[in-house]
Amino acid sequence: MKLFKYLFTAVLALIASVALNSAAGATLACVAGFSPAAGAVAGNVAGLLASAVLPQGCACATVFTEIWTGEMIKAFRTAAESLGWYDRIKSYDQYVDNDVIHFTELGGDPDVLVNNTTYPLNIQELKDADKPISLDYFDTTATPVTDDELHACSYDKMASVQERHREALKEKCMQKAIHAIAPADNKTTSPVLVTTGASDGTRKKFTTADLLALKRKFDGMGIPKKDRVLVMCSDHVNDLLETDQKFKDHYNINQTEGKICRLYGFDIYEYDGTPYYNATTKKKLAWGAATADTDMQASVAFYVGRMMKANGSVQFYHSEASKDPLYHRNLVNFRKWGICLPLSDKNCTAAVISAKSEA
Repeated sequence: MKLFKYLFTAVLALIASVALNSAAGATLACVAGFSPAAGAVAGNVAGLLASAVLPQGCACATVFTEIWTGEMIKAFRTAAESLGWYDRIKSYDQYVDNDVIHFTELGGDPDVLVNNTTYPLNIQELKDADKPISLDYFDTTATPVTDDELHACSYDKMASVQERHREALKEKCMQKAIHAIAPADNKTTSPVLVTTGASDGTRKKFTTADLLALKRKFDGMGIPKKDRVLVMCSDHVNDLLETDQKFKDHYNINQTEGKICRLYGFDIYEYDGTPYYNATTKKKLAWGAATADTDMQASVAFYVGRMMKANGSVQFYHSEASKDPLYHRNLVNFRKWGICLPLSDKNCTAAVISAKSEA
């Protein structure tokens, strides 16, 4: 089967090559005043001579650094449909300078006098300050691609490697973003709620009553009704699919930009990369920390108006096989700079975790 596939690919490549060489030769012959047929023959002869002189596999082994970097940057600025919640967050890319973003920390508000009779009025200075934030950087591990692979492959091996690096970086950036958005622990201004549904043997399920409780918290914090987003983990989505017919009707129907539906004032999305919390202390696990039996995955709610994201530079690293006399291999990897954070740590985020239950 592999032999047939290889032969079929080779025949198609040969036909395409002959057609291209013939067309180019005939065109040049017409311009020079010769017979198109003679030009077509000459074009194929020239192609054969070139293939004999050039090293095999040289075309597929070429690495265009600027193109690769440009395509990577473009991919990160194009929203993935399954990550619609991330696309909702305002981009501050234009304010990034050398992978640092500068915010102005406001120095408070002026005092307000009511029915004042004392003059002259006091002068109150409002001191604003520059607040620089360095972007996070994400590195992929280096992938080897040997000259032998490039010579034997019937597909663009280097492009395939680039795509896998891009997707791995994107997933890690999204996980870091939702982790940064989620509240660190349970506070009045950033609550961490627990589910109250029936037990499945280890945890209590997420119900519409829990969603209503989350709405009450947002209402109490004075969060605007518009642009409330809830990013649900799979467990909580599955819980609602079991119990709420309206939610079930919308699931897999309204998938515009990855959104499941709007319910109780929240635009609801599903994402498997939400952070974990200690179910007893309600504290968020540190980024990258291993989970334990005491931990539960969270659904994260936030107000879009107080979130920010910024993409910085993308660096492509590669060493050429021609400079590796021992292994004859290319090594490639990427570094990407970016960040996603709440603009305030108060009155803009919340989380819901499953309560622990006994069988």
